[in-house]
Amino acid sequence: MSRQLRRGLAVLLLTCLLPVKAEAVGTSATSAILMDVDSGRVLYQQNADAKMLIASTTKILTALVAIREGNLSDVVKVSREAAYTEGSSMYLAEGEELTLETLLYGLMLCSGNDAAVAIAECVGGSVEGFVKQMNQTAQELGMEHSSFANPNGLDDEKHYSTARDMAVLACAAVENATLVRIASTRSITIGGRTMSNHNKLLSLMDGCIGLKTGYTRAAGRTLVSCAERNGQRLVAVTLQDGNDWADHQSLLEYGFANWPAKRAATLGKLVERVPVAGGMKETAALIAADSFSWPLGKGETLETSVELYRDLTAPIRAGTKVGEAVFRLNGQEAGRVELLCGETVLPAVTSAMSVLKTMQK
Repeated sequence: MSRQLRRGLAVLLLTCLLPVKAEAVGTSATSAILMDVDSGRVLYQQNADAKMLIASTTKILTALVAIREGNLSDVVKVSREAAYTEGSSMYLAEGEELTLETLLYGLMLCSGNDAAVAIAECVGGSVEGFVKQMNQTAQELGMEHSSFANPNGLDDEKHYSTARDMAVLACAAVENATLVRIASTRSITIGGRTMSNHNKLLSLMDGCIGLKTGYTRAAGRTLVSCAERNGQRLVAVTLQDGNDWADHQSLLEYGFANWPAKRAATLGKLVERVPVAGGMKETAALIAADSFSWPLGKGETLETSVELYRDLTAPIRAGTKVGEAVFRLNGQEAGRVELLCGETVLPAVTSAMSVLKTMQK
């Protein structure tokens, strides 16, 4: 089971079993959500499952698909269709040649609708082919209430998402180092152009790492942002919000102040020592095969227990899968991480001699 699926199941379980916490923050948005990236836990929501127009926040998915499926050094020749795309632009000229990386900066910093079409034609072979890749990726991420009809977010009845789905997308996007590098850039000169980021939160809020603004007359102002503090990353989404800069600052500050993350396991680090029967050592170290953290509200506690697949008996090799660490929030399971034996434990000398004698008979 993948880490993302485990996280999703844990979030669903906790949503069903835990009481709703009174909120101490609000927004001017029609739809909004605040989500912890590593756990997927929702810290605030407001009409989060309403299907809405999302404008240029679409370009987060466009960038993610392009980075996954394309090559940043590929040279793209701008088509007439791309050059004459309506709306926000990085001002591409027909026949101009730029790298895919330059186009991605134009997509994310300038919100270039022309860049989106050029990228789609390069990576997908056509806009239609790329849109199929977008919808496939959305389904793989679990964006069950979303549909994409173009790579730039221009209004279309078949182009919509929800605040919750966009938060899921953002959580996946910030795991991609290339996308974060581009989305968090305030200004850059590349491919003969100097481009500045439309995302004011990069300068308004400490720890902001992007992601994307959006606006059409029908969609209103849309914004997806991510910020990081003390190793914790939070994603905020507002749709149809005339006060989005202030609302995102309030949401993110609320999350960091009221839902600090507790790191219960770190990849490759010791979780516990357990007994080993018949070994030269009496115990063996168990190390985490993944990391696990969880945001905790007031009065919440996270407990860790170890469940072994079987009692450990020497010999046992380092790296052997031996069990799972189970994390419980106020008694309810929040997640699991596989445990590996952190060291090789050989049989005790007497045991080893017995084995050798048996073999010699």
